[in-house]
Amino acid sequence: MKGIVLAGGLGTRMMPLTKITNKHLLPIYNKPMVYYPIQTLVDAGIRDIMIVTGGNSAGDFLRLLGNGEEFGLKQLNYAYQKGEGGIAEALGICEQFGRGERIAVVLGDNIIERNIIEPVKKFAAQAKGAKILLKEVHDPERFGVPELKGDKVVKIEEKPKNPKSKFAVIGIYLYDEQVWEFIKRCKPSGRGELEITDVNNFYVEQGTMTHDVLEGWWSDAGTFDSLMRASKLVAEGGANKK
Repeated sequence: MKGIVLAGGLGTRMMPLTKITNKHLLPIYNKPMVYYPIQTLVDAGIRDIMIVTGGNSAGDFLRLLGNGEEFGLKQLNYAYQKGEGGIAEALGICEQFGRGERIAVVLGDNIIERNIIEPVKKFAAQAKGAKILLKEVHDPERFGVPELKGDKVVKIEEKPKNPKSKFAVIGIYLYDEQVWEFIKRCKPSGRGELEITDVNNFYVEQGTMTHDVLEGWWSDAGTFDSLMRASKLVAEGGANKK
């Protein structure tokens, strides 16, 4: 299985912090934000990893991460996304890297307390399809929200005004090789972006989407409030625990 960290975008919601750097290079307590999703993949046994970045600070990732020696890697791969075309567009850039393999995708601003070892093992045992990770939150309207019937996801809505559940689809996705074709079927949303929720819903419609509820705390870090919350959680108890 290969790993992909999506760390592109322009970070407009976090200006002026992102005026001179990429959002994913901002600190979460004592480490740059991008360290945490890389460690999430490494802890799950994934060693072949690509970083997708963009903007004017792309070269800073190479200076910071090099070939990934700090994470026990022999090599890191890099790709560049122009502008803000959405998560699915950023993932599509990685087709040549990931084609023919199952992939684990982590958004660059997702910080978790523990690890994804068990979800990755369970996904590897699936015949085909995808797996998403869920977490109960107090503000699901900020995220993609699953509608659940029993143990099945029947639909995912992006930032709904009236969420069908209290769960958020967090930014960790496990996909089989069909993902590249599903991305090509996506059409730009009202925001002008290719939405990862549309990709996930293709799997839902196919009946091959599974889900797990993530253990331990989770935080994104895409707003000033969530950046502060993530830093506080890491400072108090650490992240990426085995």
